[in-house]
Amino acid sequence: MGNTNTVPQALFGPGVAVLTRNDGGAGADPTPFNVGYVNELSIDISFETKDLYGQNQFPLVVARGTAKTTGKMKAATLSGRALNTVLYGGTWTTGTQYFMAASPATAIPATPFTITPTVPNSGTFDADLGVTNASTGEPLTLVTGTPTAGEYSQSAGVYTFSSADNVSGVSVIINFAYKVSSGEPGQFQVIQNNLIGTTPTFQLDYATTLYGSTYYVRLYRCVGSKVQLQHKTTDYAMPEYDFSFFANPAQEIGMVSLATTA
Repeated sequence: MGNTNTVPQALFGPGVAVLTRNDGGAGADPTPFNVGYVNELSIDISFETKDLYGQNQFPLVVARGTAKTTGKMKAATLSGRALNTVLYGGTWTTGTQYFMAASPATAIPATPFTITPTVPNSGTFDADLGVTNASTGEPLTLVTGTPTAGEYSQSAGVYTFSSADNVSGVSVIINFAYKVSSGEPGQFQVIQNNLIGTTPTFQLDYATTLYGSTYYVRLYRCVGSKVQLQHKTTDYAMPEYDFSFFANPAQEIGMVSLATTA
């Protein structure tokens, strides 16, 4: 595309960022993909310099040494592939999602004083997340033996309470996690504690256009160093990815393409 802008080239707003896994690790998917509605992207290159002084105030010579190359990007959506490519380097299991649920307030029944909460969406019970007294909001205490007043036990999604709480007419709200694996489009992953040195790498391609002037950057070898997801009360949670980049086997760092010759 030619430059149709009549003013010096400017950059405005976010562009498109495409990641391509290129470390060749086991299970690594080399298919390029859009990281997902990039909101911010910054690329920082900083060099160390060394000054040589004589007897005067200003240096005689300044030489440039090693460089630090880092970047940061924010996305408006959460992408499992981006998390995997930038940081985890693992494997997603598709077709299964995990959820949280809370039962309606339920009175503790008579012998055997058990409640089995209904798992939504024909899912499977996964984990106990606590029980509260529906009237007072106070949490009940989990025990491994026979519960007494204010206590409960849990086994395979069956909750057992005390006879005393039955006599007192206590109602409870049961919180639990469950998974759904039938026809769900989602995915999950158990994050592994990999050996030190396990390093997924990826290529980053970024492009944006303003008034017909194109700007294109390609970083050949990137390594993710941090993923941050801030959950806020009245704002969107935008994944933020920190990364570093370095030379490929041809000793090339990246490529920059501009629409102007200025």
